[in-house]
Amino acid sequence: MPAVVIVGAQWGDEGKGKATDLLGSRVDHVVKFNGGNNAGHTVVIGDEKYALHLLPSGILSPGCTPVIGNGVVVDLSVLFEEIDGLEARGIDTSNLLISANAHVIADYNRTLDKVAERFLGSRKIGTTGRGIGPTYADKMNRLGVRVQDLFDEKILRQKVEGALELKNQILTKVYNRRAVEVDEIVEELLSYVDRLRPMVADTTLHLHEALERGETVLLEAGQATLLDVDHGTYPFVTSSSATTGGACTGSGIAPTRITRVIGIVKAYATRVGEGPFPTELFDANGDRLRENGGEFGTTTGRPRRCGWYDAPIARYAARINGVTDFVLTKLDVLTGWDQIPVCVAYEIDGERVEEMPMTQTGFHHAKPIYEMFPGWSEDISACREFSDLPQSAQDYVLALESISGARISTIGVGPDREQTIVRHDLLDA
Repeated sequence: MPAVVIVGAQWGDEGKGKATDLLGSRVDHVVKFNGGNNAGHTVVIGDEKYALHLLPSGILSPGCTPVIGNGVVVDLSVLFEEIDGLEARGIDTSNLLISANAHVIADYNRTLDKVAERFLGSRKIGTTGRGIGPTYADKMNRLGVRVQDLFDEKILRQKVEGALELKNQILTKVYNRRAVEVDEIVEELLSYVDRLRPMVADTTLHLHEALERGETVLLEAGQATLLDVDHGTYPFVTSSSATTGGACTGSGIAPTRITRVIGIVKAYATRVGEGPFPTELFDANGDRLRENGGEFGTTTGRPRRCGWYDAPIARYAARINGVTDFVLTKLDVLTGWDQIPVCVAYEIDGERVEEMPMTQTGFHHAKPIYEMFPGWSEDISACREFSDLPQSAQDYVLALESISGARISTIGVGPDREQTIVRHDLLDA
């Protein structure tokens, strides 16, 4: 049976959690393969709203095994706070598995994240300050602490000592902060061991055996394509691989196992943090999108920057990820506009450019070229078939499909899992 990947096709916050939840009852395993608690998924089930930050969305689906893969960086205090919050609401979290090879966010990484961002001033990246980037940097510098290290105090202490030899020099001599004591870090991390131990597994082997048994594995990205450290709008990106390639390295599943790639796009565009955003709106339309769409960060509460749909970005995401199907979310938010602009290309230095510019400079200078589409005024939140939509809404979806690089298989017309139109089965090849 297949491994299916879900990725964000813009700058994040596209609604990946809802898409994952829609498939949750039909898949056996949901794997978070990158990122940490620097992004969130909001899932609405009936009258209940769940904000997930570190846990995979599959945690909300009975019978589904949620997995935190080796590509994730784990803040253990956040992990158990999130677990406790769900269990208090009657959600069973006992099936959760965590890779022994996932890296752990230590307190010194959170400190470095915050002080480094302040130090950058106007050149700041716009991080969440949760230690994600410094933890990934430790991983690449072979200074990282992995989940498995917590079960051997000697190894744990050696790794923390090695990391702090360098970090304390930076904290004290560059940022004028106090040095961090090895004992306080080791003591904090060891305090999680007893509760953590039953959750830790060789998740790569577990997922391989699941696929061999004919079970379906859903791989869920944190962040999105335009925030990918290799393929995003660098340097205004996250510190991990948020694309289909990252699904393989972050889970240990071979690329030949992946049969479908589902890209999530909003019917408009948003991003948080710094960086270029060609279709960004600074007028009443941007404010209206933000208010109608509830565009405030699940993790940080920050207001999201809002703009019109950007087709070159969608095509780029389709190409980078090998998208087979798009899920178009929040179509209902566009209700009430007389006309809806869609960016179909860019103007850069007087020339029309159809695709993502190759350079950072080019993208910074890109001006959107819009094509206008008729809007609609009807409430579409109760539509369950594509034919139920007003004709202009149907035309809008079909136009996006024709210029975005893959078919639009599912359409969200509201926040609830039931407020969905299915044009093509996402798990049916």
